[in-house]
Amino acid sequence: MSPISLALPHVAKLHAYTPGLQPTGPGWVKLNTNECPYPPSPKVAEAIRREVGEDGAALRLYPNPRSASLRSAVAALHGGGLTEANVCIGNGSDDILNLLVRAFCTSTAAAGFTLPSYSLYPVLVEIQDGRTDVIPFDRSMRLPVERIASSGARAFFLTSPNAPTGVAFRNAEIAAVLESFRGLLVVDEAYAPFADEDAVPLLSRHPRLVIVRTLSKAYALAGLRVGYALADPGIIEVLDRVRDSYNVNRLSQAAAVAALGDVPYYAGVVAKVRATRDRFLRYLVERRGWFTYPSAANFIFTEPRGAGGGSGPAVAKSAYDFLYARNVLVRYFPSHALTASFLRISVGTDQEMQVLSDTLDAWQKAPNA
Repeated sequence: MSPISLALPHVAKLHAYTPGLQPTGPGWVKLNTNECPYPPSPKVAEAIRREVGEDGAALRLYPNPRSASLRSAVAALHGGGLTEANVCIGNGSDDILNLLVRAFCTSTAAAGFTLPSYSLYPVLVEIQDGRTDVIPFDRSMRLPVERIASSGARAFFLTSPNAPTGVAFRNAEIAAVLESFRGLLVVDEAYAPFADEDAVPLLSRHPRLVIVRTLSKAYALAGLRVGYALADPGIIEVLDRVRDSYNVNRLSQAAAVAALGDVPYYAGVVAKVRATRDRFLRYLVERRGWFTYPSAANFIFTEPRGAGGGSGPAVAKSAYDFLYARNVLVRYFPSHALTASFLRISVGTDQEMQVLSDTLDAWQKAPNA
């Protein structure tokens, strides 16, 4: 008997989440995984050095199991009467999403989400051997408020700004869902620091709202894996019941506290990313004439057009392959009709975006574009 055959049947059929490519060699322009193009605050490295100490003796000790100092820092950052009791810390926001599925979703209590959205959601549900309630977007990307509100899901996961399109949903729309939807509404705000509005003000009026954040994007800490949930204390207590006791290491905790404390530095980072994003979006729309969704995130979702003006999955794949062959990485999502004609482009430095622009110029002049 093969050891693999001993796996649970639903796990044996599971298709794991596929992350964006992480090249190891030099010379790549990496615009495929929405990482921050700028380094974290200098205070982050200082905090890590202090935590390690000269001899590293502190590393023999377990971290604070509740990430208590970080919970306080998160609550203070958002204000509005939030306290430690409203915060749960995770090993990246993916950890928080996993805890939510683990605590609220089963084969009889469905997890809902829109399509397209973050492709980790169905994987987490499949790991749980759970059931899904999927509500598709159309090309307009208008939020289907009534369909979500009438969903039978126990928990509904909504990315805002949406991934992969970058479209943000207004608080008035989210509040309309909360007024009618009877389950848990999880607003995944991985990209909210780059948007004009976030759902945090709705927390005080809606106890079934959970907001999930990450420090991987705006805070440039993707390599340290820190995320958090903001919610009613009762929901936080449930998440703590199913959370690993030491789910966030002590270096990540120290780094995250330092990052959240350097508000001016990160305000500058977000402003630079937004300015680059908006310039490049205008370039795609006005100069190239490509359909591009208005982005409230640190990436752009655009529909390439070849030399003859055509678009479609084959054109998008051609552009992707041309860029890849020249060490420029973007993201291509061929598995869904709404996304197959598009490329998702992370916002890099101005220099990186110029390399991308020049390479796209070369692609459009190529014989097979």
